Amino acid sequence: MGYSSLTECVNDLERHGHLIRIKDEVDPYLEMAAIHMRVYQAQGPALLFENIKGSSFPAVSNLFGTLERSRFMFRDTLDKIKVLVDVKSNPMQAIKNPFRYAHVAATALSALPWKKRSGAPILYGTTRISQLPQIVNWPMDGGPFVTMPQVYTEDVTKPGPMHANLGMYRIQLAGNDYVQDTEVGLHYQLHRGIGVHQTMANALGQPLKVSIFVGGPPSHPLAAVMPLPEGLSELTFAGALGNRRFRYFYDEEGFCISADADFVITGTVYPGENKPEGPFGDHLGYYSLVHPFPLMRVHKVYHRKNPIWSFTVVGRPPQEDTSFGALIHEITGSAIPQEINGLHAVHAVDAAGVHPLLFAIGSERYTPYLQTDRPQEILTIANQILGKNQLSLAKYLFISAYQDDPKLDIHDIPAFLKHILERIDPERDLHFHTRTTIDTLDYSGDGLNTGSKVVFAAAGSKKRDLAVVLPGGFQLPKPFQACKLALPGVLAVEAPPFTNYENEAVNIDRWSTAAETVDFSGITLIVLCDDAAFTADSVNNLVWVAFTRSNPSYDIHGVRSFIEHKHWGCRGPVIIDARKKPHHAPELIEDPDVEKRVSAMGAKGKPLHGII
Repeated sequence: MGYSSLTECVNDLERHGHLIRIKDEVDPYLEMAAIHMRVYQAQGPALLFENIKGSSFPAVSNLFGTLERSRFMFRDTLDKIKVLVDVKSNPMQAIKNPFRYAHVAATALSALPWKKRSGAPILYGTTRISQLPQIVNWPMDGGPFVTMPQVYTEDVTKPGPMHANLGMYRIQLAGNDYVQDTEVGLHYQLHRGIGVHQTMANALGQPLKVSIFVGGPPSHPLAAVMPLPEGLSELTFAGALGNRRFRYFYDEEGFCISADADFVITGTVYPGENKPEGPFGDHLGYYSLVHPFPLMRVHKVYHRKNPIWSFTVVGRPPQEDTSFGALIHEITGSAIPQEINGLHAVHAVDAAGVHPLLFAIGSERYTPYLQTDRPQEILTIANQILGKNQLSLAKYLFISAYQDDPKLDIHDIPAFLKHILERIDPERDLHFHTRTTIDTLDYSGDGLNTGSKVVFAAAGSKKRDLAVVLPGGFQLPKPFQACKLALPGVLAVEAPPFTNYENEAVNIDRWSTAAETVDFSGITLIVLCDDAAFTADSVNNLVWVAFTRSNPSYDIHGVRSFIEHKHWGCRGPVIIDARKKPHHAPELIEDPDVEKRVSAMGAKGKPLHGII
């Protein structure tokens, strides 16, 4: 289905029962986000908010809230776009299977961006930043943000759309020190596409032209988040997926304009100009805090006739970006393994905030595997994974050998952890990367974008049976009192509030002393936490607490640990101290009054009756 506009998509979804309209006035401060989250949790429809306090423009959210709805929107193109991505990732496939891939070149050529000369719908009118829906998702957010933007920049040395970058980076519309209607904040990391373009412009002493597209056909925002193979532009991908070429033109100031967008904000980023941006409730389930990020000086805000603002809500997974991720995996699932020899599968665990935790399966091919019974090749594969694109943001990588269980499902968290913990040798199989980079949004490290990584590598025969019940007479060392098995072999232990690393070292050492009398044989991993009942209540809680609240080199300990030739190991269970620390960012907590208002919307006769 080739949508020419977001309105056409909205109407199609409504006709087929995938979207409802909310006609009651809603408050963009917290209320719209709360409605969205409640409907998403219920796996409900997309939402069109027709009456937004303080703005004359309607807004839509939850378009990608279910994989079923995403497939529906791209029902005529999804299969062919998978083939296009596959052949770009692995060109040899086209040579080996010429008939299967015969149409790929035609698909890509027919999707090339189309430069419009006149009559673009986006030129209908202009507005101001303050007239847009000022949507604030979380109580501590620094202001309203654009959460579903398509941010367009070009290489100043190779201008034009084929060398451009279309990415999804959050935009702060107001608050902090921004001058209303003339300044907005851009949040991105310098290694991303737009950051590369800014670095190049800075080196030449030139301002970077930025165009922010909002709305348009749904293929456009999806293209902005896709990890595309080298040489496949986001605009071409958007055209192929949407079955409609990406239409663009340049305005009189030289800014690239998406002709089919609902809104376009243009502006310039000058070298060295930054302002404080944030806080912002982010996908790890915590706030990213205030830091200086590039300032964009606003030039114009274009809009089409009867435009629709598009937004989403970011928070602790699962959220709509979880469904985004499922669709991306469906399209590109084979791409990364094809780029790393010996890698069978890799999975960024959404429940752990995506970036903190990776699961992977690799081969042990070039060594006498059955004789050595230990990780070898998968260690080299692990290093390649941690150097690959956004996978490099990971802190924890658990990797297993394919030969040990070819049927192991990388998306089954309990089964994968069980497989690893049954086989890992904690004296040998933990490998640290210290004083390195982690996700900018992750505050578990010892500074912005700084922290550590660790690889848990397990290969070979099963070494132990994991405890499914605690042995009789099992006692914790003081001052630890409450505990609960969260998974086989994984013990969640409630600990006193964290003070500082020096003080806690004494308490950590008590575990090694306790090993003289306590049977730890079925326990491989101990997670120190603030609330053992919460942590052990679900596997999602376990991985969220354990891997978002810890910095490996600081917070991994072990029973009877040792250092030998600079290698760390332990002769008992591994301990992860996943308590909240003073330097951590605050977690996201909903406003109770807003939640009550949203609950009332589910009553009979109200717009969300039967949905929430």
